[in-house]
Amino acid sequence: MKRLPFRLSALAALPLIAASCATVDGSPGSDALVDDETPVAVAAFYPLYYVTDRIAGPEFDVVNLTAPGYEAHDLELSIRDTATLADAAVVVHLSGFQPAVDTGIANVVDGAVVIDAADVVDLREVDEDDDHGHEDEDEHGHDEDEHGHEDEDGHDEDEHGHDEDEDGHDEDEHGHDEDEDGHDEDEHGHDEDDDHGHDHGDEDPHFWLDPLRLADLGDAVAGAFAEASPEHADDFATRAAELRSDLEEIDAAYTTGLANCAIDTVVVSHNAFGYLTKYGLHFEPIAGLSPGAEPTPADLQRLQQVIRDEGVTTVFAETLINPRIAESLANDMGIETGVLDPIEGLTDESSEEDYLSLMRTNLAALTEAGGC
Repeated sequence: MKRLPFRLSALAALPLIAASCATVDGSPGSDALVDDETPVAVAAFYPLYYVTDRIAGPEFDVVNLTAPGYEAHDLELSIRDTATLADAAVVVHLSGFQPAVDTGIANVVDGAVVIDAADVVDLREVDEDDDHGHEDEDEHGHDEDEHGHEDEDGHDEDEHGHDEDEDGHDEDEHGHDEDEDGHDEDEHGHDEDDDHGHDHGDEDPHFWLDPLRLADLGDAVAGAFAEASPEHADDFATRAAELRSDLEEIDAAYTTGLANCAIDTVVVSHNAFGYLTKYGLHFEPIAGLSPGAEPTPADLQRLQQVIRDEGVTTVFAETLINPRIAESLANDMGIETGVLDPIEGLTDESSEEDYLSLMRTNLAALTEAGGC
């Protein structure tokens, strides 16, 4: 039987889902239910979920569309995910970061208070050097201005796949087959380049690695909850203030902990950590903006020279990304391999952690590697 295009099949299925089950949590492969009597807030991926959940309190059930262990960029919405979006009173997302979520919001969200983090957070600019990694730089891979630690590093576009069975999103749930995965622009509102290139234009989307920017999102989310549930506005404002206090403590810990590092150059898998340049670090990515890209021999030779010149002790791999290239570079240079978490999503190993604990773990790894 010919399947309907995604938009039509998802919309047609919504009444059936609403009649047959309680609202589900939308995460790939999850069967957890949320309370039918409590309004639902949907967050697109983990850092947004963390903020939304901190502020919601008992007034809202909060759903994370991206389950632990899954790459946030590659999320595809099942029919249940789409139903959860349609049922939401508040939706928090980051436009351009997850095209499937953008499409779902455009297609089925009607009447919810929608917060786009790109509209409320000051996103840093990504310049040409960020995008191409290291052009027109000196022999150490960075010039004097970059040692001034302006926010000049770029961001990643995670392109790590996971198969449909692992996601819990089979072809019937998606309502499209392999040919439709090309995401015809007429059906989905974005073309193939949007879906697979994850184009964020000239802005770095990984703002949550700056705790103060994440606090700004918290204030906006509190306002959204207050709009959806005015009688609890004071509660939401109080929780947002408590969140900001926690995030200011993390920001202060980074400022103090990274103030006097013997080594301020950090070699990472790809350019996901640009917001941490505010603390005096300079990042040298192996794969530039795209973690799926293979570095050229010239790239690796340049990084080897950077490691020698700067006395780098550690090459950092990342969670949710194959560490093969980072480990190979470290082995070739006789130095250590560590892990930095870009905190785009939780993993199976970190499922009991939260944003604050993961940021502290990253800080400990950076201070040890940098001799801070």
